[in-house]
Amino acid sequence: MTNNNNQVALIQKDITDDVNKSIDRLQDDGLTLPANYNHSNALKSAFFKLQEVKDRNNKPALEVCSRGSIANALLDMVTQGLSPAKTQCYFIVYGTQLQLNRSYFGTQAVLKRLTNVKDIWANVIFEGDEFDYEIDGGREKLVKHTTNFLNRDNKILGAYAVVKTSEDEEILTVMTKKEIDASWGQAKTKNVQNKFPQEMAKRTVINRAAKAFINTSDDSDLLVDAINRSTENEYDNERKDITPEEDTRKQIEQNANTIDFDEAVEQQNDSPQVEKQETDNQLKQEAQRNEDDPNGVQQTILDMEAQENTGNDEVPF
Repeated sequence: MTNNNNQVALIQKDITDDVNKSIDRLQDDGLTLPANYNHSNALKSAFFKLQEVKDRNNKPALEVCSRGSIANALLDMVTQGLSPAKTQCYFIVYGTQLQLNRSYFGTQAVLKRLTNVKDIWANVIFEGDEFDYEIDGGREKLVKHTTNFLNRDNKILGAYAVVKTSEDEEILTVMTKKEIDASWGQAKTKNVQNKFPQEMAKRTVINRAAKAFINTSDDSDLLVDAINRSTENEYDNERKDITPEEDTRKQIEQNANTIDFDEAVEQQNDSPQVEKQETDNQLKQEAQRNEDDPNGVQQTILDMEAQENTGNDEVPF
């Protein structure tokens, strides 16, 4: 255990030193961090969280992820002024790559860093609500949203976000549930969306509202690039998960509809019928999991939620 702790400490120091040097260079190039943001504390918090992050095979992220991907994820975190301790971001293992994802709170914090944004908020439209908006000068404008506490248990009809600019102009972005579902359909996993639809609907419409402000702002391109990368990490861009078991999984996927599982198990295992049936079921379940979630990200999210539900109040919104 001591040797393992020493190894983690060496990795932490090595990567932290590289990230700090990169941050110094970026600040020389014009990057400005929030006045109340201590990036050294944020890095320490990130490594504390990383020791809990594992891939789909239950292997530690610090063991399977490339050193470069870890450094880049941490650099993007610091560039955006995010902190895992405030549940503003979280990390997911994707093959041998570590990726940074922003939470609902993190996206709000990042947008408020933009020089032309004073505030941003979002609300969900439920069945039974009275919602009305208009087009004023070519822009959507909120007219009225009246709701009732009991409506929160009703069907979600849509969501909207309001961005308040530095000039006190309120700009509206509206999405129907169909549009929200289309966005979720491109995500690497929909498990969190299905479990926390209200907060994830807010997060989705805030991300939509943010695009125009992020990519047309006068802020540092370094900040904008980091924001965009973290957003893209949530979506499946046809990248493939490369792991040591990939060939085995591919073979299972390709032959799932043709393999005689009983015959395959009998050839590899002379154990009793009950044990053979368990192996049979495991193979079928593995094939189904790979078909539903080829990147293994859903299992990672499930593991995170399991940890959260046992006392860690850090839902990845």
